[in-house]
Amino acid sequence: MVLMVLDHTRDFVHNVAFRFDPTDLGRTTSAIFLTRWVTHLCAPSFVFLAGVAAYLQRSRGTTPVELSGFLVTRGFWLVILEFTAVRLGTWFNLDFGFLGIMQVIWTIGVSMIVLAGLVHLPLSVIATFGVSMIALHNLLDGIHVQGWQGPGSPVPTAAARLWMILHQSNEMFPLFTWPGPVVLLIYPLVPWIGVMAAGYAFGRVYDFEAARRRRILFATGAALITAFVAIRALNMYGDPAPWRVQSSAIFTLWSFINTTKYPPSLLFLLMTLGPMMLALGWLDSRPMASGAGRALTMFGRVPLFFYLLQWPLAHMAAIAASLMVGKDVGYYFMSPPAFFTQIPANAGFELWVVYLCWAAVIVVLYFLCRWYGDVKRRHPRALRYL
Repeated sequence: MVLMVLDHTRDFVHNVAFRFDPTDLGRTTSAIFLTRWVTHLCAPSFVFLAGVAAYLQRSRGTTPVELSGFLVTRGFWLVILEFTAVRLGTWFNLDFGFLGIMQVIWTIGVSMIVLAGLVHLPLSVIATFGVSMIALHNLLDGIHVQGWQGPGSPVPTAAARLWMILHQSNEMFPLFTWPGPVVLLIYPLVPWIGVMAAGYAFGRVYDFEAARRRRILFATGAALITAFVAIRALNMYGDPAPWRVQSSAIFTLWSFINTTKYPPSLLFLLMTLGPMMLALGWLDSRPMASGAGRALTMFGRVPLFFYLLQWPLAHMAAIAASLMVGKDVGYYFMSPPAFFTQIPANAGFELWVVYLCWAAVIVVLYFLCRWYGDVKRRHPRALRYL
């Protein structure tokens, strides 16, 4: 969650944000690349652990019917929030001709709705479904439908829009007809649905005693990382963008780990879920009652509250920094596509300012989340969905 805030703060504050992809090895630097790359760990962890959390509810006595009801309700709630609270916090305007970006919250929401049906199946079937979707979905990479070219061009067919929603990212199109609300699709549903299903099945590991659980976490993490290195080295399957020898050894390494996130390739998920498993194994045996551990645990107890606030706070940090040095802030109140075409030439700051703003946002979030955590403890049922 803390790394996620770094990525979103970079989006608003960095002087190259939206000008070029920070993982474009022809234009980036090692510092910019790694600032972006390390945040790749976030989304797979969120989706996988949402599945684990659903299993933990089941293992604590919730019936499949009760769990299904909760997942459906929670899932629809998240989708609604994506196009309301998240959209407002990201763009700071009420022009709902641009409905919003279909990002990780919408994906988690829809994946929960699908999981609501899967939880009635045997755990082995759910695991097979999830792992198969993760491992095999790159076979579909060659299927590409024509996107929307903007006002005046034909609206993609319902079938084409459905395919985009399932497996074709970085597309902006009218949700229904034109003129009408437009969405920007970043997170297709496949294979994220499979990641959550795999997380649900993996939740069984948390029924084991601590020592056995840690052994499994470390072994699984090491196996996923080994599989990533072996499959990536072959350069034959698992990612639509092969790695290539670059002008230096370090950039060749960056090319090797520069895998595709939208939609997440098999190699992207191996590369991120492997370290996540190792981190879970290490944290499983660490005391978290003081210092940074206590703060991280506190953030984790109010994850949706944290997520909803970090967008406007990162946005406001960028506006405040720009106002302090007399830079134009008008484009910060525009939504796509105008936002991407109206960025001033002098917009944004060097990377060190991004890190400074990130730290400031985390400090503010700490105090807000600590306050909300106390409120939620006093009113757990009333605030169940936030």
